[in-house]
Amino acid sequence: MRTYFARSIAAVGAVALLTLGAGCASEREGTTSAGTSGSSTAAAKGFPADSLIGVALPAKTSENWVLAGDLFTTGLQEAGFKSDVQYAGASTTVADQQAQISSMVTKGAKVIVIGATDAAQLSTQVSQAKQAGATVIAYDRLITNTPDVDYYIAFDNFKVGQLQGQALLDGMKAKKEKGPWTIELFSGSPDDNNSSVFFNGAMDVLKPLIDKGDVVVGSGQTDIKQTAIQGWKAENAQQRMDALMTSTYNAGDKTLDGVLSPNDTLARAIITSVKGAGKPIPVVTGQDSEVESVKSIMAGEQYSTINKDTRKLVAETVNMVKTLQSGGTPQINDTKTYNNGSKVVPAYLLPPVIVTKENAAESYANDPKLAPLTK
Repeated sequence: MRTYFARSIAAVGAVALLTLGAGCASEREGTTSAGTSGSSTAAAKGFPADSLIGVALPAKTSENWVLAGDLFTTGLQEAGFKSDVQYAGASTTVADQQAQISSMVTKGAKVIVIGATDAAQLSTQVSQAKQAGATVIAYDRLITNTPDVDYYIAFDNFKVGQLQGQALLDGMKAKKEKGPWTIELFSGSPDDNNSSVFFNGAMDVLKPLIDKGDVVVGSGQTDIKQTAIQGWKAENAQQRMDALMTSTYNAGDKTLDGVLSPNDTLARAIITSVKGAGKPIPVVTGQDSEVESVKSIMAGEQYSTINKDTRKLVAETVNMVKTLQSGGTPQINDTKTYNNGSKVVPAYLLPPVIVTKENAAESYANDPKLAPLTK
């Protein structure tokens, strides 16, 4: 079984080199670690039912982070726990989240759920939590280079990338039956471990066709250092797309057929840039099922998104906490894949779902916020 290794991206000041030339054999791998693997550090043997549970989340950069905080607050309280749900500030450092986790430890939190602002810069705080007897759950983003993470819960993010890569191909083929198709590649923030996982999953699908010449990256920018968007910020994505439109697609007959976008916020910024340049909208992928992107999909602009139902992810995380409180062992379904550089972290993965205009109504039928948008 191949393993993910979350590279210490921000800590070393550069994104790990994930070039197309590296081939697909290592898409889900990184540098081999001499750390431990297998079972997690022993979890707490139960604790009082009204204990404090800490939840440390990143800045409110997407609808899903905002929703997650609200759901954790209500879900933990309904389960009888005291909750301390905190968001990191919008600064580019992780100091806010580091301080928040330390405060949760001081307050005596029995479980600390962490959606990491920077996966590589929390090892000190996670160690403090473990020394205090708390169980640490990495939520959505794997925390790297520490043996003190007990569990990881997320959607299958490599599969997310694969779905995005396939959707890009499907959308382009629907518009133009035969290639070559010209595309551009975008990836997420370099301080988010998931960014490389999404990118590698997509390249697992796209790289064989790039190697054959059926898919061409118009700008030639295929290294993740070139495609990364700091902070997942829309303005950064639009700025890069503006530059690409000017440098690569402003003159001549080169047509942009598709753009691999790792999430909805960036997808909309990319579409805004292309429209501003007066060019036809290419096939653009996304992720997170944000309201404005679902509207865009139904209007025929953004091609696809990924449904990663935050309600299900938070509910499963709360179930983990409840199991720990009773002294049990949380359910996991992956014990081999997620190497964080120090150990293989036991994981519970939920399946992502690709959404296009054709299946949006079915995909969101049980979502009271999104279902009305697909009518």
